[in-house]
Amino acid sequence: MEAALSRAYNGNPTLNSQRAQVRVTNENVPQALSGYRPQITASADIGAEITNSHIPTVGGVSNRSTERTAPRGVGVQVSQNIFNGGGTASGVSAAESQVLGARATLQNTEQNVLLDAATSYMNVLRDTAILNLNRNNVEVLEEQLRQTRDRFQVGEVTRTDVAQAEARLSSAQSQAILAESNLKTSIARYRQNVGVEPKSLAPGRPVENLLPKSLDVALRSALVVHPAIVAALHGVDVAELQVKVTESDLYPSLDVIGSVARRYDNQFGGDKVNTASIVGRLTIPIYEGGQIYSRTRQAKETAGQRRIDVDTQRDTVRAAVVSAWGGLDAAKAQIIAAQAQVQAAETALAGVREEAKVGQRTTLDVLNAQQELVSARSTLVTAQRDRVVASYSVLSATGKLSATTLKLKTEVYDARRHYDQVKGLLWGTQTPDGR
Repeated sequence: MEAALSRAYNGNPTLNSQRAQVRVTNENVPQALSGYRPQITASADIGAEITNSHIPTVGGVSNRSTERTAPRGVGVQVSQNIFNGGGTASGVSAAESQVLGARATLQNTEQNVLLDAATSYMNVLRDTAILNLNRNNVEVLEEQLRQTRDRFQVGEVTRTDVAQAEARLSSAQSQAILAESNLKTSIARYRQNVGVEPKSLAPGRPVENLLPKSLDVALRSALVVHPAIVAALHGVDVAELQVKVTESDLYPSLDVIGSVARRYDNQFGGDKVNTASIVGRLTIPIYEGGQIYSRTRQAKETAGQRRIDVDTQRDTVRAAVVSAWGGLDAAKAQIIAAQAQVQAAETALAGVREEAKVGQRTTLDVLNAQQELVSARSTLVTAQRDRVVASYSVLSATGKLSATTLKLKTEVYDARRHYDQVKGLLWGTQTPDGR
């Protein structure tokens, strides 16, 4: 189980896609921080100009001249925002909350992937065991049919007994075919979740030692630390900060703009002009058609929606914890009942066979006892599978199913590493991994 979960943790495409999404979200922070930094632009231009002048003079003689120049120039402009209504500060805070929300979403995705991998692992074990039970049942019924036919030949049983054995064998063969189909489906799911074909799977074990001691403790813990709730809370923070970002467009904006330029052939051929300036510019919005007011109201409604989403997530987590806890308790009880059922069915089958030999039981009684034993063993296998899956489900519902909690022998993905690498970058298009 641990090896399968480690492989899923490292190679599952859904989980790797979410990790990439976290890295995408990390880039929002340096983008927001750029609002604190100056904007620098350089410009250059060159052209051709021909000036043909005709100046009349006294006596009807004209003074004609043609001048060809190549006006050109270079310049640099630096613009620094001083105040923009707090839009940059709110934008940076919103970007940081987005990063924290993305990390929580990644943790939730990790939980789902590990739970899917554990479930598919146990499904393969269950369906393999059930297939073996059904195949063994076919072999037993084939022998039962052979013995019934032999007894029919010597007149100990009737044709009805033979028909009953034949019918029960056909039913068992059908169940074996269905079990084989179910196993193929489980193998396909295992391949999807883990990334490889299952080979020689060891028995799975429940993780009950990692679970809270009671349902109340599990609920209190889940409502605080579950990553789905944490992500929803960060979504509220982002939405509320977005209201401030939008409102900042209604405030004055103060910028300082400095420029340096040099021009050649500006007025006549051969001249050279140097200019430098620094300007403070205050922009006061008066009315922009109502767009910003509408966007602000819209942002407030979005923040309200995000608060409702938190309540929805809490209700969802609470229901998941109660359901998973109940499933675990039920699986434990089912195992005890199924074990008793198997023992009783084995005893009953042995007794019915002995009684059938002396004519006190019919062939149908033997067939029914055999079927009850197969059903009891299948129920036990299913209950054992349900207990393991339910223990992982409870751990996931409480928000604590992770590679760290399970102590998987694999390198744990650190979502903060990429964030630290890109947060302070001032330039460069190469990603930290070299792309």
